[in-house]
Amino acid sequence: MIRWFFLLNAIWVTSGCASLAYYGQAIDGQLRVMAASRPIEEIVADDATDVALRARLRQVPALRDFAIDELGLVASDSYRSYADLQREAMVWSLVAAPADSLEPYTWCYPVIGCAAYRGYFAKADAEAHAARLIDEGWDVAVEPVPAYSTLGWFSDPLPSTVLHWPITDIAGLIFHELAHETLYADGDSAFNEGYATLVEREGVQRWLQRHGTEEQRLANESREERRAAFIALLRQTRERLVTVYAAELSRDRMLRRKQEVLAQLQADYRQLKEGWGGYAGYDRWFARPLNNAHLASVATYHSAVPAFRRLLQQLDGDLPAFHAACRALAELPRFARDAYLGNLRP
Repeated sequence: MIRWFFLLNAIWVTSGCASLAYYGQAIDGQLRVMAASRPIEEIVADDATDVALRARLRQVPALRDFAIDELGLVASDSYRSYADLQREAMVWSLVAAPADSLEPYTWCYPVIGCAAYRGYFAKADAEAHAARLIDEGWDVAVEPVPAYSTLGWFSDPLPSTVLHWPITDIAGLIFHELAHETLYADGDSAFNEGYATLVEREGVQRWLQRHGTEEQRLANESREERRAAFIALLRQTRERLVTVYAAELSRDRMLRRKQEVLAQLQADYRQLKEGWGGYAGYDRWFARPLNNAHLASVATYHSAVPAFRRLLQQLDGDLPAFHAACRALAELPRFARDAYLGNLRP
């Protein structure tokens, strides 16, 4: 109750009417998530629980313990409960970028600072805001988000949106979101997501080494290879677009060149996919007209990962030392933090 009072007071003091409507849906959505949550122990012990659900939930406490004991993440009460949300996504994320830039628009919030995305519990609300931004000339992307972190303000449940995932993906989700509870730099989405993504990947690899089967380890290696190829393809496209946007072109010509680059991205993906033996995991991402916001959204999560990986390597894989180093980076001014990570990036 104290946390709710502090949060509501901060929102009331710092928000206008339009923002209050946004925060109202956010608070209502979070309350509904909390109302839908039940302790995992209680669900597992319930004879009426579906067998498959019981089997999957029995694996969650071990993943949480591994995150705390082996990865050095915060020992919070998150992922001790399960929320049956009965919908496709936990929230829908809205990302916006100018038509001639890959830098995402930044929204600022009470308590947590600024971020390069805006979350909605109703897809229609996200799409309505996206439509207004499109009318103003922005590139936008609305993406389903299966889970999110409240950064330790509340005990986050495992949502039903990920129940069908392979256990390695659920492990990665838990590691990623607990990393956000462990460390969060106000106003720096690329830093926060890069740190959490590196912890997620390193955590999954270590968990598979300790508890996985050979089949799971080989599947994870293949997935990481495909992910690396996907990220490299987008990085190449971003470099092409940066060149286009830096050129002194008329707006019409700039937009034509932009569409040519994005069309080439689609063609390059089709060629890349031919070597994947029928794997179609990225088809949904490419099955729409792409724009700067889609590229910015992916970059927020992955652009800083190589630098964080290099830092972990320099520390000989010592995760507690890595967390401490990242915590020190988070305390630096943004320009100094960016410069340090830039020097680490291969």
